[in-house]
Amino acid sequence: MTDLIDPFGRRIDYVRLSVTDRCDLRCKYCMPEGFKDFEEPAHWLTPEEIERVIAAFGRLGTRRVRITGGEPLVRKNLPELAARLAALPGIEDLSLSTNATRLDNHGQALFEAGISRINVSLDTLKPERFKEITQGKLEKVLNGLMAAKQAGFHPIKINMVVMKGVNDDEVEEMVEFCIEHDFTLRFIETMPMGETGRAATDQYINLQDVKARLAEHYELIPGMMPGGGPARYVQVAGTELRIGFITPISQHFCETCNRVRLSVDGTLYMCLGQEERYPLRELLRAGISDAELEQHIVRAIALKPERHEFNEKPEQVLRFMSMTGG
Repeated sequence: MTDLIDPFGRRIDYVRLSVTDRCDLRCKYCMPEGFKDFEEPAHWLTPEEIERVIAAFGRLGTRRVRITGGEPLVRKNLPELAARLAALPGIEDLSLSTNATRLDNHGQALFEAGISRINVSLDTLKPERFKEITQGKLEKVLNGLMAAKQAGFHPIKINMVVMKGVNDDEVEEMVEFCIEHDFTLRFIETMPMGETGRAATDQYINLQDVKARLAEHYELIPGMMPGGGPARYVQVAGTELRIGFITPISQHFCETCNRVRLSVDGTLYMCLGQEERYPLRELLRAGISDAELEQHIVRAIALKPERHEFNEKPEQVLRFMSMTGG
């Protein structure tokens, strides 16, 4: 087995797999209202093609796969695909990012398929504010979260994008909610992904300020969490709560980046904030062998840049987050 090492010596052992660019919510910083320029279903990787690519990554040393979207539960038969991925040699950690609106119906099946950990996007606990941010119903998300807890997922991580003048007054309330329900909490800075993301930078808050604010109310001690993501964690003393800070703008984490993204159309993106990409779909459909597929993945990793340039060139990434995969 050959490990994937990028040009800067980083071991790439984590694939974020987008199974759809569609979503049943319309978060303001992610997808523009009325957006309809979705990928044609004929261009989606089939379950068999997805399994083949992830199997190749597994042979090349990848250990972690996170299923993302859009909203991944919009894709039909996701539990069956998850079970196939969980069974692949080398894949030790299969997780899911979701908005939780459909977890009350699918949570148990996903857990039984082999997904152990989930991340849930939740920016507010106020129903009217939730509708304003997402055009959806908070009740569906909360029901999904409780169903996931009942199914046995652990940890369940809440991802909150903190936005000035939008939801920054709820930081402490979200901490208390996560303490009550034994969830992990992760705060995220807004990122200039597409025109919606760039518009959201008007609400940008440096999470170092949020951390300092929390330290006035809670005793924060160093903490750790398993997983392949970029969050830096603290723990609230006297509780089980761990709080992560994902800081692509104020403190980029590129030096430890261990991941690539596979979009629904079979394009490998080497960096969320750069345009390096490597299309695999046409190669797969042209009948390349497994050995050739592995060679193409190795070539793709050789394109991985050292870091994003969100601060220096916020205008350069034109694609929306849902197009790349979360």
